[in-house]
Amino acid sequence: MYDVIIVGGGVAGAASARELSRYKVKACVLEKEEDVCCGTSKANSAIVHAGYDAATGSLMAKLNVRGNAMMEQLSKDLDFPFKRTGSFVICLSEEDMPGLQTLYDRGVANGVKDLQILNREEVLKMEPNIVDNVYAALYAPTAGIVCPFHLNIALAENAFENGVEFKFNTEVQNIRQTENGWRIETNQGAYETKYVVNAAGVYADKLHNMVSEKKIHITPRRGDYCLLDKTAGNHVSRTIFALPTKYGKGVLVTPTIHGNLLIGPTAIDVDDREGTNTTAEGLEQVIGKAGQNVKNLPLRQVITSFAGLRAHEDGHEFLIGELEDAKGFIDCAGIESPGLTSCPAIGEMVAGILKDKMGLELKEDFKATRKGILDPDTLTKEERAELIRREPAYGNIICRCEMITEGEIIDAIRRPLGAKSLDGVKRRTRAGMGRCQSGFCSPRTMEILARELGVSVADITKTGGDSKLVVGINKDTL
Repeated sequence: MYDVIIVGGGVAGAASARELSRYKVKACVLEKEEDVCCGTSKANSAIVHAGYDAATGSLMAKLNVRGNAMMEQLSKDLDFPFKRTGSFVICLSEEDMPGLQTLYDRGVANGVKDLQILNREEVLKMEPNIVDNVYAALYAPTAGIVCPFHLNIALAENAFENGVEFKFNTEVQNIRQTENGWRIETNQGAYETKYVVNAAGVYADKLHNMVSEKKIHITPRRGDYCLLDKTAGNHVSRTIFALPTKYGKGVLVTPTIHGNLLIGPTAIDVDDREGTNTTAEGLEQVIGKAGQNVKNLPLRQVITSFAGLRAHEDGHEFLIGELEDAKGFIDCAGIESPGLTSCPAIGEMVAGILKDKMGLELKEDFKATRKGILDPDTLTKEERAELIRREPAYGNIICRCEMITEGEIIDAIRRPLGAKSLDGVKRRTRAGMGRCQSGFCSPRTMEILARELGVSVADITKTGGDSKLVVGINKDTL
């Protein structure tokens, strides 16, 4: 019997687990994939939004601004990369100025600090690659960029180190109420708990509708992206948005925390809750619209494309709270943009609800900090030489594009909630994320995974399940 079971290991579930681990509580996270950060949290714009977009008075607006304010200290505590770069919303004509003014007024009402409306000359001075016909822009200096993988993994690792259990490859099939709380039936057996937190992303409505008469509906909204090489990373220094529409913030152009340039996303409603395939039409839309606000985009430098799914709830609002007709069931549903920005505040809110419901007491031994994977590039030459002398694996480069060492990959596998697949290593170290997109390093990474996990290379997967890469050994057939 658990006190709390959280369904979903994305940023909302991991943040809730981390905040809950401050208290004396027996908690567990159930995740249907083989790792955390396998859904919406792994494929998004990686933006920390300022908070001017969400409707004033909405939960989205409140948690966006609060999450933005929490992110810098959280990044220091949990050792993940975050940078306040600022953002622009581009206005191309005088006729569109009322829309820009609306965003400014909404941002002020939401509590966003230091917003400014800049004229054409001010915009081009700060960002020379903005299109020449720019009329004005909304400047939000509190916006930033983050690594969504490292954020999600850091939250989960810290929760785990503070006593939260994680069960992977565990898909929820049914939830029903019992005398003592809830029985969660999964493909790995049944779990009993007093409280349930529904942080299941695009599947959150399915879980909600199992237990409540008041139904909700979530639409998977696909967003296609193109990622450009690091040689294009300085084309803009801030996130560049178009004026938003009813479908969201439009196609953006932004530097990434690791030095690439990212353009996207589309906003295409789909039926398939696993439909993360890109389409020619979607990518054409991204490329066509990106150039409307930023000129001379070096599109020949695209190194990969990908798509993610947003959990769009019909009312376009975060649904967080205990259900009136299902006591002990806490929704954390409809978490789409600005969900990544809001996740620290979402975790705080969910844990606060459970604290009040259960009368939880704070731990005396809560560990608030976590150390990430060592990046040898942060060391001096002398420190790096000493590290290699002490641990020779840090002198063996495995991923040449990103200059990732064997030592970093070993750390990614051995650490709490360590990597078990190629994508698990990729999200933790960036091995395979560079220009060749793992064309050279994947065989060596697979060998390291097999050695560290004590399995055959044929058992190593790309991303868990049946995604095996090796189907046989050539010499065995000779």
